[in-house]
Amino acid sequence: MSENNTNGWERTVLEKVALAAVTEQRRARRWGIFFKCLIFAYLFAVLFIAMGWFGKRDGYPDKHTALVEVNGIIAPGTAASADIIMQGLADAFKDKRTQGIVLRINSPGGSPVQAGHINDEIKRLRAKYPEIPLYAVVEDTCASGGYYVAVAADKIYVNKASMIGSIGVLMNGFGFTGTMEKLGVERRLLAAGENKGFLDPFSPLNDEQKGHAKQMLSEIHEQFIDVVRKGRGKRLKETPEMFSGLIWVGQKSIELGLADAIGSAEQVARDVIKAEELVDFTPRENVAERLAKRFGTSMAESLVKLGVTGMNNLQLR
Repeated sequence: MSENNTNGWERTVLEKVALAAVTEQRRARRWGIFFKCLIFAYLFAVLFIAMGWFGKRDGYPDKHTALVEVNGIIAPGTAASADIIMQGLADAFKDKRTQGIVLRINSPGGSPVQAGHINDEIKRLRAKYPEIPLYAVVEDTCASGGYYVAVAADKIYVNKASMIGSIGVLMNGFGFTGTMEKLGVERRLLAAGENKGFLDPFSPLNDEQKGHAKQMLSEIHEQFIDVVRKGRGKRLKETPEMFSGLIWVGQKSIELGLADAIGSAEQVARDVIKAEELVDFTPRENVAERLAKRFGTSMAESLVKLGVTGMNNLQLR
């Protein structure tokens, strides 16, 4: 074989190898672009979900029943806070397709202030949108602060085994003076103002301060009773035990006028409001909000909780 033929064969092989390498690089680049686009699309979808851009209500039928959930303890920073419930109610009333509203409650109670805000907002919205009825539907429990909210509704529907009532106010805490004495721990409390250490759990209970606390509880209790009487009106069949803090099952609560009838959210939507489709208007935290709350405020909340005293435990429960 001549030298020219040998060089030609080597050149051909080298060209094929180089061409194959270029082809492979192009293929790898295309796959790289494909996977980058795929990852970008995935991240874009996650962002949409996190920001709450999916799940809009534009696709729902013209007529529907709006649903707002009061689930858990009614307190600031919870899923049943006044801010969240009031926003859901406002959105539900403003929606032109809303035929009626179901306020589904499963709550043991909570802050009298938060419950009062919700009660006031319900009455304001009902006056502003008189053509839209609002019904409270009780699941397992509608006690104390939960019932404070419910009495603002047009009617209250319960399950026969639901727990209703607990029309009372409590302020709870602990006293550690005996334990401190046994352990030889000395309490050093410095304050300006003779009542600044009001209900301090590490100091002996002062009779005057105890009397003042009971007076405050009595005043809030009277406010609660007044709200129930105005909300239920002539339907209420008062008994000596009604405002004592007792709880009744759903069937008994109907007999006492604390509730109106047996019914679920679906039944009320279908048979009372006549708009079977339930649309949830309860504001939900998205992923971004949960992360911000977890990492942005958890430390501050922990520090605040270290200073909690008996006054912070005032609850309609």
